[in-house]
Amino acid sequence: MMLVFGAAIVGVLVEAFAPRHLRSAVHVPLTLLSLAGAFALTILLAVDGTRNVAAMGAVAVDGPSLFIHGTILVLAFVSVLLFNERLQFVSQAASVPGSTEEEDSLEEGAVQTEVYPLALFAIGGMLLFSAANDLLAMFVGLEVMSLPLYLLCGLARRRRLLSQEAAVKYFLLGAFSSAFFLYGMALIYGFAGSVDLAKINDALGSASGRDTLLYVGAALLGVGLLFKIGAAPFQAWKPDVYQGAPTPITALMASGTLVAAFGAVLRVFWVALGNLDWDWRPVMWGVAILTMVVGAILAITQTDIKRMLAYSSIAHAGFLLTGVIATGGPAQNEEALSGILFYLVAYGFTTVGAFAVVTMVRDAGGEAGHLSRWAGLGKRSPLLAGVFAFFLLAFAGIPLTSGFFGKYAVFAAAVSGGATPLVIVGVVSSAIAAFFYVRVIVLMFFSDPAPDGPTVDVSSMGTAAVVAVAAAATVVLGVLPQPVLDLADAAAHSLFVR
Repeated sequence: MMLVFGAAIVGVLVEAFAPRHLRSAVHVPLTLLSLAGAFALTILLAVDGTRNVAAMGAVAVDGPSLFIHGTILVLAFVSVLLFNERLQFVSQAASVPGSTEEEDSLEEGAVQTEVYPLALFAIGGMLLFSAANDLLAMFVGLEVMSLPLYLLCGLARRRRLLSQEAAVKYFLLGAFSSAFFLYGMALIYGFAGSVDLAKINDALGSASGRDTLLYVGAALLGVGLLFKIGAAPFQAWKPDVYQGAPTPITALMASGTLVAAFGAVLRVFWVALGNLDWDWRPVMWGVAILTMVVGAILAITQTDIKRMLAYSSIAHAGFLLTGVIATGGPAQNEEALSGILFYLVAYGFTTVGAFAVVTMVRDAGGEAGHLSRWAGLGKRSPLLAGVFAFFLLAFAGIPLTSGFFGKYAVFAAAVSGGATPLVIVGVVSSAIAAFFYVRVIVLMFFSDPAPDGPTVDVSSMGTAAVVAVAAAATVVLGVLPQPVLDLADAAAHSLFVR
C-alpha cells in the first residue's frame, strides 16, 4: 500500500512540474512498475508467512488480505493497460462539453494524464478497504477508493454529458452510502466501545441493554457495504455508471472494486459480526435472492452492451453472497472463503477481458454500445467475436471455463452450509442469465452485418494484450483450476488467526 500511495503522490508531482508532452511517458511506467512492485512485495509477504496486524492494529496482514491484494493488483495492472487508448479519455476535463475550448484541445491532441495518479489512489484505497482491521481504517479506505473513481467516471472522451451524469449519480449515491457506513460505525462504537473488528466480536456476548445500537449499526454498515458490491436493492447506480464511465474505468471498477468490497464484507460480517450470524443471515438470504433475480431478469431487457454487463455484475454479486451466507464451523468457513476467493479471481479476469473487447468495437460515434451494432461481428472479425463469446460463456458458468468452477465452489460451500434453497435460486438465475449471453452470441454469429457496421480497432497493443491475458486466464482457470484453488485454500486458513 505504501508503494502504491507513494507512486500516486509522485504522479501528482509529475502533473504539477513535468512538461505536458512528457507526462504520459512518465506516468505509464511509473504506474505499471509501482503495481508490479506492490505485487512482488505481496508475494514476498505471502511466502514469508507473515500473519499479524500492522499500522497499530488497523490493517490485517493474513492469508485472505494478501490473496485479495494480489488479485486487485493484477487486475489493476491489466486495467491500466487499457488507459493507453487515448480515445477513451477527454482531452481537458475542465472544458464544457461542446465548447470551443474542448474543440481546440481535441485539435491539439491534448491528453488527460491525471487519470494515472487518480487510478493509483483508487487502487491504494481498494487495498486498504479490503484489509482494514478496524472500521475507521475501513472507512478511510472506502473514501480513498471512491473519491478518485467519482472523478474518473466523468472523463469519457465521447458522450461527455452521459459521462458527467454518471459521475454525479455515482458521487451522490456513494456519498449517501458512505454516510450510512459512517453512522453505522458510530453506533457500533457506542455498543462495543471500540472500532476494532475482533473487539466488536468479543463484545457481542454482552449486548444487554445495547441491542438497539448493535442491530441498527450492523444494518447501516450493511447498507454501505452492499452498495459497493451493487447488491439489490442498492444496485441502481451500477448500470448508469458502467455505461457512462470511460470503459477502462468501468473495467477497473467492475473487477477491482468488487474484489475489495467483498474483502470488506467478509471482514465485517465474519470477523466483527461472526457471532451475530443468526441475526444477519436471514436478511442476507433475502438480499442474495433479490440480487440474483434482479440482475438476471433486468439484463434481458437491456439494449446497451455495458448496461447488460452491469446487470450481469449484479447477478454475480448475488452468487458471491451465497458464499458469504455459507457460515458454520471453522472448516465450513474456510471452504466458503476459498470458493469466494477463487470466484473473485475468475470473475475479475473475465470482466476485464470483456470490457477490453468493448473498447475495440467502434463506430463513428465512438464505442458501439447498442447491441444492434454488434450484429454480424462474427463475420467481420471472427477472432474477436469468438473471444467475446467465450467470455460470455464463462459468465454463464459453462463447463471448462473459469466461471463454472467459480460458481461450483461457492454453491458447494452454500450447500454444505445448509443453504440449498439459495443455491437452487442461483442455478435458476444462472439459467436465465445464460439466455441473454447466448442472445448476444447469436446476434454476433447468426445475423448479417449492417453495411455501416462498426469496425474493430486493433491498433492498441495494450488492449490486445489485455484481451489475450484475460482469455488465457479464463481458459487456464477453467481447465486447470487446482493451483489457484490450492492458493485460495491456503489463504482461507488464516482469516481467523489472531
